[in-house]
Amino acid sequence: MRRRALLLGSPLLLLARPAAAANELVYVLNSGDSSISVIDADSRQEMRRIPALREVHHLVLSPDGRDLLIADSGGNEIFFVDPATGDVRRRERISNPYHLDFTPDGRHLVICSLRRNQVDIYQASDLTLLARLRMPDKPSHMAFRPDGKVVYVTLQGSGTVAAVSLETRTPMWEAPVGREPAGIVWHRGKLIVGVMGADHFAVMNPETREIERQIQIGRGAHTIFIQPDGKALWATSRVQSRLAEIDPSTLDVRRVIELPGGPDCIAFAPDGAIWTTLRWAGRIARVDPRTGEYETIRVGRSPHGIFVQPGRVES
Repeated sequence: MRRRALLLGSPLLLLARPAAAANELVYVLNSGDSSISVIDADSRQEMRRIPALREVHHLVLSPDGRDLLIADSGGNEIFFVDPATGDVRRRERISNPYHLDFTPDGRHLVICSLRRNQVDIYQASDLTLLARLRMPDKPSHMAFRPDGKVVYVTLQGSGTVAAVSLETRTPMWEAPVGREPAGIVWHRGKLIVGVMGADHFAVMNPETREIERQIQIGRGAHTIFIQPDGKALWATSRVQSRLAEIDPSTLDVRRVIELPGGPDCIAFAPDGAIWTTLRWAGRIARVDPRTGEYETIRVGRSPHGIFVQPGRVES
């Protein structure tokens, strides 16, 4: 059932929050505007807009929580931002950073370069480049094995998933998964991959490299995220404009929320709200996962990555 978009500030969508929390911020990467919107989560107002260079897509919080790394793929730089204030601390020259993430132990930063067909492994402490792997075609998203020894990368152009050893820094294998694979997550020994050129997520066994099942979501199946408490997975269909809740044990779809505008990346707030970018609408949505009701907030063009910085706890 299609849910109606509510007006900004509607009291129907205000979830319970700790009274002492303040300044919860939502960072939105406007890839079409070369800018970063900083939204106050309580007022739903844009507090500031940070200028970028050419094309910002993805972001990740540093393991110590001090820096929010925002990748400007077109500008070949990473912005290091104070997540509590939005101040840019420094900028580093990095080759075409599209998707990026830290290894589970925090020692390495892995970067996928969609345009230059490379996967780079950096030493996280000082951004020393340790290895550059040529990976045809279009390295997109990544997921780590829990022990941090292997990173799995989707290759949009090849329709495959590649496994890379972080011990030897060499490719291990490549296996077909479907046309234009995008988001990928490790879940209970399996890899769940959004097949953007189709209508489903593929469940791959990384040991046998076989597709064991498909999870039907809708056209443009894109990214998938694990709810912080582990009680659900949330997946997006960018073309059919759906947000789907998936049972973590059975991988069955519990429900589908129709969310117009092309939902893309997801971030979870401490109060349980789900924030998602609406790629085609120039908006973000705040979804109440208990009811499926949502409201939308205007940001820049083609918003992609999103991050929620929890509010400070005041004594």
